[in-house]
Amino acid sequence: MKPALPARARIGAALLLLPVFVVAQDATNVSEAIDTVTIIGKRADVADIPGSAHVVDSEELAEFAQSDVLRVLRSVPGVYVQEEEGFGLRPNIGIRGSGLDRSARIALLEDGVLIAPAPYAASSAYYFPTQRRMSAVEVLKGPASVAVGPRTTGGAINMISTPIPDALGATADLRLGDNSTMDAHVNVGDRGERFSWFLETVQAKSDGFKSIEGPVGGDTGFDVEDYVAKFQLDSNPTSAVYQSLRVKIGYTDQLSNETYLGLTDADFAVTAYNRYAASANDNFQSEHEQYQATYVIDTDKNWRGEVTAYRNDFSRNWYKVQSVGGESSSDVLADPATYATEYGYLTGTTSPDDAIQIRANNRSYYSRGVQAKIEWDLGFSDTDISLNTGIRVHEDEEDRFQHQDGYRMEDGTLILTTAAAGGSQSNRVSDAQVTSYFVDSEIRAGDWIFTPGVRFEDIELTRYDYSTADPTRSLGPTRIRNNSVQVFIPGAGALYRLNNEWRLLAGIHKGFNPPAPGSSAREESSINFEAGVRYHNDELRFESIYFRNDYDNLVGTVTDSTGGGGRIGDQFDGGEVIVSGLEMSTDYGFRVGSFDIPVGLKYTWTNEAEFRNAFDSGFDPWGQVEVGDALPYIPEHQLRASAGLTNERFRVNLAANYVGKMRTKAGQGAYDPQETVQSRVVWDAIATWQFTESLSTYVKVDNLFDETYIAARRPAGVRPGLPRTAYLGLTFRL
Repeated sequence: MKPALPARARIGAALLLLPVFVVAQDATNVSEAIDTVTIIGKRADVADIPGSAHVVDSEELAEFAQSDVLRVLRSVPGVYVQEEEGFGLRPNIGIRGSGLDRSARIALLEDGVLIAPAPYAASSAYYFPTQRRMSAVEVLKGPASVAVGPRTTGGAINMISTPIPDALGATADLRLGDNSTMDAHVNVGDRGERFSWFLETVQAKSDGFKSIEGPVGGDTGFDVEDYVAKFQLDSNPTSAVYQSLRVKIGYTDQLSNETYLGLTDADFAVTAYNRYAASANDNFQSEHEQYQATYVIDTDKNWRGEVTAYRNDFSRNWYKVQSVGGESSSDVLADPATYATEYGYLTGTTSPDDAIQIRANNRSYYSRGVQAKIEWDLGFSDTDISLNTGIRVHEDEEDRFQHQDGYRMEDGTLILTTAAAGGSQSNRVSDAQVTSYFVDSEIRAGDWIFTPGVRFEDIELTRYDYSTADPTRSLGPTRIRNNSVQVFIPGAGALYRLNNEWRLLAGIHKGFNPPAPGSSAREESSINFEAGVRYHNDELRFESIYFRNDYDNLVGTVTDSTGGGGRIGDQFDGGEVIVSGLEMSTDYGFRVGSFDIPVGLKYTWTNEAEFRNAFDSGFDPWGQVEVGDALPYIPEHQLRASAGLTNERFRVNLAANYVGKMRTKAGQGAYDPQETVQSRVVWDAIATWQFTESLSTYVKVDNLFDETYIAARRPAGVRPGLPRTAYLGLTFRL
């Protein structure tokens, strides 16, 4: 078995967690503060942040009642998303060119807590919080992300869960949709003088929008069960010192009949929503448990504090096609003429035994730790200073115990021919022990706001490789690889208030991503700069920010979702890279008669995203790189335009999302059609009618004009985006 961890890393299974990034509250009303933790605070607070930060608040989320976080994030400039299965179950998110693959290169949080399965050892987000139970989404870019850590190259996304209501209340939102979709979001809770509680569940299922070829067929949808309970115990309201104990417990179970096996371009042009017979057994199963607890103290003096403990456990097994006839399915679909025999097996032609290999990507994770924060409010003459200091002691682990079964294709039906032993394909454990500190401050002097800060990360990474012939691991590891990183991550932002409406802002910070356990690659590092202007009044919000990320070293990581080019987990140094662009955001509201008409425009222009050195890489999305080659999956233009029409009883919202064409492999010059995702425009719409103060109904349509488009080409063939999908919903609020 794995050797014992160092003493300082033995945090223990009893450790739980909670967030440390709180919004300052007056001691007199802190007992009524929302129980979830925000980093920014609320949408109005963004105006005075000396850096790029966005809040998609509960009001904006309600406009389209989205269950897909990728559709939500289309409204945030500077964020790049790659669709996968059409439902947003395992999103690929990047910020300012950080890379999208499985959202592994940004910091993901729920209520201020790192929520990726193993944020340091294996950050790929095969778990992502259920969007339906979120009340807001915060996106931090630039220096604002330094206090969150550890991945500051792109930034951070904080998912804010539904808070305990201010009084006894309940909500039930039920919807039915195409493809036998059923979705229920129900919660109930009450806030008392001393004791508050909240219960919530999301139950969602669908048969999916694709059809599997062959006599067996089967649905291509999903089934999600999500449960959350919150409890809060507050001190006596008459106490001079406010104290609070807050506990959050969650459980999520997911089954999705999803695959990485796409289509050839020719087949996509004929039947975009088909799946080959070889993918009939592909499915993803997972369970996630989260435990969080926090103690809050707030005095009528000039300081407040929090200490938090957390634990997240996640297990998943993605059973999916790995190869056919000894060839990778990616190679077969890229050149079906050369691999005509193998292509025939994928599509249902009878094959020899073991011709189709299906891998059980079985992995388990944990993430646990303690983090604490103290915030002081200081003042010197006309200068106000808020000083924040924090520490996080954390450990996480990924345990891979995978096998690969052999199948024969027989007239469109898969027949098991070899059942492999557990751990016979991959048998290894990767872990991380981390101590991190941060100090940041907000200094207000006249019309100036400064936010200098620094983060220190001390990271120890270890990978234990076991023999694939030793499933019990009784013989111990065959190889142990260690690497460590100690890094200071400084950052500073500045904002100048020209008047009540106009602000100028600028910031600079160090971008950082830690290497993987046992990796020979260097840590990812960059110097990131931003500067812009912001306008804000009661009717109009406008922001324009230029950003530039100057990489000293960009790192690529091999995962199943990126395609071939090495063993899973291998990392490659990409050297110097420049990513720069412009983010623009405008929201305006006006009134005509009894109707309010909100309009919005969000635009990202990535004018540069290219390598500044030449090299030959074993990382397939890069390959042989020349100076000036563009990074894959970064479009030059992204645009979202939205408009609404609202009165007391009726609301209609419409949004158009444009994504420009992008390369799927590093390159320059003319676009290779087989290495390109073409541009598209996708419209979403919703109409809501309020029967009474408590009861409303809505009709919602995603992809209103039924645009057929390629969502992704990797790792194996072309996969489509969600076709037109309509829902009828009913909402009751008590």
